[in-house]
Amino acid sequence: MDSWRALRRTEGWRLSMLALGLLLLILAPIVGALPGPGGVFVFAAGLTLLLRNSAWVRRRYVRFKRRWPRHGAWADWGLRRKSAKRRAQREKAVAEARPAIEGD
Repeated sequence: MDSWRALRRTEGWRLSMLALGLLLLILAPIVGALPGPGGVFVFAAGLTLLLRNSAWVRRRYVRFKRRWPRHGAWADWGLRRKSAKRRAQREKAVAEARPAIEGD
């Protein structure tokens, strides 16, 4: 188990995951042309690998979400991102607290 975690921290692992993520993004339109929803899953897997292994991609993703929040929410939902769940819980708590504050 520890050797697996150590392997995941190496630069070679990160670069190979970046390459695999990029390959999956390139293959997504090709797989999307086949019958069935396969292209969506291939695209999501590639994007997930890129987001987990590249700070540059994460910065672009954050800019995308700020510019188009509705699309960013769909992307977070599709990728099952924990940050999206935390953000939704925080917004819900603020929305519930707001009537109590305004009523006082």
